[in-house]
Amino acid sequence: MLTQPFADAIAEAERVVAEAPHIRGEQDLIEGHDYLAGGIRASIQMAWAYERDFPYFVRSTGPYTKMGLDNPDTLYFHAWLRDDAEYVVTGRRGTTADLSFQILDGSYSPVNVPGSLAAFDDREIDIDADGGFEIRFGTGLSGRNAFPLAPGSAMLVVREVFSDWATERPGTLRIHRADRAGAAPPPLTMDILARRYAVAGKMLVGRIRTFLAFAERFYLNLPVNTLTPPRLTPGGLATQYSSAGHYELADDQAMVVTVPVSDAPYQGLQLGSMWYVSLDYMNHQTSLTVPQARIDPDGMIRYVISERDPGVANWIERTGHDRGYVQLRWQRLSRPLTDADGPRVEVVAVDDLPKQLPYHERIDHSQWSERIAARQAGTAARMLG
Repeated sequence: MLTQPFADAIAEAERVVAEAPHIRGEQDLIEGHDYLAGGIRASIQMAWAYERDFPYFVRSTGPYTKMGLDNPDTLYFHAWLRDDAEYVVTGRRGTTADLSFQILDGSYSPVNVPGSLAAFDDREIDIDADGGFEIRFGTGLSGRNAFPLAPGSAMLVVREVFSDWATERPGTLRIHRADRAGAAPPPLTMDILARRYAVAGKMLVGRIRTFLAFAERFYLNLPVNTLTPPRLTPGGLATQYSSAGHYELADDQAMVVTVPVSDAPYQGLQLGSMWYVSLDYMNHQTSLTVPQARIDPDGMIRYVISERDPGVANWIERTGHDRGYVQLRWQRLSRPLTDADGPRVEVVAVDDLPKQLPYHERIDHSQWSERIAARQAGTAARMLG
């Protein structure tokens, strides 16, 4: 049967989900099956987009295809490559805080971060006055907007990062192989379809195994309720630092994360579930960028991670998750970050928060509803397409 390899992979992935070591109850398992559904959708899409001679950009992750602690502020795109061909990327720069490009060698595994063969942001390319640009990737290329493809190059990843969801707008993006313009791919065959179903199955099982192991390696070995100093993000992103950790809190506790506002164009905090994916960022405030947050007069942002509503603007909702991941990111940096740029963490009783927050200012239910409505509108606008 044509789809049997993919059906077998779904069954194997379901077993991996059901046997995940962090599962403590039915809610964890429900979320695991929802995560599996997103993986099924994403793997089918990635396998059918596995076209290296006639590539096109597809969304790597989104609200219903989450993976790898996806950043709520980022649109992720990817296209497949051959390392011995030349590709042309054209587009128009939007108004987002950051636009970055990365070449990966496709070596995601439960023990490896993918090899990054090149990484840069749009400051490294010439952009026209109207925002238009053209970039070339291939062997033997040189020049301002030309980048070599090292042996093993397999995927081009593009990240478009929003700091202000309400005002920033995405750009446009297109890719084609230079010597295939005007041509067409061969027609589908049963062999091609069979290979795609088999590839989709391998992708599905691989991504679930990989990111469960990735989270354990980079997060769960850290002391609980702490965050690391800022450090370059694993995986080779050229201008991103991150501070990572995991939390475990009772319902009457809060984690207060205090961090200075940096000079980076993008700075944000988010929570993730034990499945290593973002929490619901459309209908709940589970993340905040600098423009979305309330900045205290001393130049600090004080995030309050808790289940109970503390009545403050910078409440980061746990949404019923007593355990999970915390990630701070800084992007488009012009300097290395130091410990002084990083967060301080305190775990306190929710009832004691007014004494712990020097500039405590309560917001009421209607003000909170306005914040959530703005998130819903901002997410809907970004996620079109």
